[in-house]
Amino acid sequence: MEYVLQSERKFSAQKYDVIVCGGGTSGVFAAISAARGGAKTAIVESKGYVGGIAAEGGCGLHSFYNLWKAFPGTEKRKVVRGLPEEMITRLTALRGASGHNETLMNYGYDSDTLCVDVEMYKYVAMQMLREEKVDIYVNTMVADVLREGQRVTGIIIANHQGNQVLLAKMFIDSTGYGDVCALAGAGYMEPNDYAVANSMGIGGIDIDKYYQFLKKNNALKEYALGPRSGRSGQLIRVDGDWNKLNPEYGKRAKELGMHTVTTTLHDNYFMFIKLNYHMPVSPTDAKELSEAEYELRRRQYEALKLLKDVIPGSENAFIARTSPAITIRRARCIDCEYDLSNEEVINGVHFSDDVFSYGFHDEAPNFQVKNGETYGFPYRAMLVKNMENLFAVGMMVTSDHHAHMSTRNTVSCMAQGQAAGTAAALCVRLNKDNVRDLPYRELYGTLKANNVWFDQDR
Repeated sequence: MEYVLQSERKFSAQKYDVIVCGGGTSGVFAAISAARGGAKTAIVESKGYVGGIAAEGGCGLHSFYNLWKAFPGTEKRKVVRGLPEEMITRLTALRGASGHNETLMNYGYDSDTLCVDVEMYKYVAMQMLREEKVDIYVNTMVADVLREGQRVTGIIIANHQGNQVLLAKMFIDSTGYGDVCALAGAGYMEPNDYAVANSMGIGGIDIDKYYQFLKKNNALKEYALGPRSGRSGQLIRVDGDWNKLNPEYGKRAKELGMHTVTTTLHDNYFMFIKLNYHMPVSPTDAKELSEAEYELRRRQYEALKLLKDVIPGSENAFIARTSPAITIRRARCIDCEYDLSNEEVINGVHFSDDVFSYGFHDEAPNFQVKNGETYGFPYRAMLVKNMENLFAVGMMVTSDHHAHMSTRNTVSCMAQGQAAGTAAALCVRLNKDNVRDLPYRELYGTLKANNVWFDQDR
């Protein structure tokens, strides 16, 4: 391998209080919260839009509620509120989300179904950032990090304008890949324990016919009713056991890494069909990631053919959208001050420094939070070891694979973002250079005042 030594260069610099690196599911909420807390805030995102997997997956968002339906007698509670619920309320008013609807089968996995229109999500997320006067840098990469001692002092960004430096007092890494933490020299591991994915929307296909076909063949696994194309009480989520239809269908779907569940807000449209592929190495490997991009496109093409073979009346189905790029479940796992275990998650442990409560586990019913209750996410779990002013949020925290199956989910990431953004703004306002010096009661009080639900207080 050849090496090139680059000569010293001079960059223009902008100063902020808080910089959020990564405009995904966590990052949007971190930036809005920091700005509402009075901090001059910037958000940097490599794609041309913000929202992350919530804007790319087209999936149901898991989950604002506890798993009450799986445990008769357990109280139904909306346990994630605050800024995430504010966004969903806005989306629902614009017909960009279904609102909360009870799952009517398979509620040992999830009691609530919430479907989101990905294009509306992108719009509303950007709108909310602009309302708070967040400086938005899209189509912009974090190229490097400036560090002094145990502090990040700035980032070097790269876009079509060239390279620039952004300086700040507090930084939040919500890149999903842990790029800022890695560039800053923080400790991490790369377990490569998940498949990467790309989801697609299928037009010209009827969810009602899919439901009736599954029901007729005793293959219906789950469904939910809600608003669709302006009418209430319509099918918005359906899944079936394709092995019961024909073992060959199930085999082909498995080979493609294809999930057969779909959600929708629109007639004649499957908003979400997901394809998985397990890379041989971590998704931080650029060459293998490029190979995976092609492999998932190939699988989408094959999945469309399979759908046409399986579902009656879908002969004219077509791919209406795909995720613009691969979506990941984990790349780097960052070393933070606290690491949640799955035992703590499923036993509903709360901590003295909780920043929100959560009740969903993506491996349910094999793993469920005990009795349909909740666990707490501690402030320490976002604090990067050996760094004074750097938070890590989203899918980059929690090393335990099974615990991570809960903490990495979309609504958990939203709540993490609100907590980190709130904390970063408070550190600036209270002149706390080290995130560990922020008084927890200040953080708790501010989060509670902003409608964050602490389940242990009820």
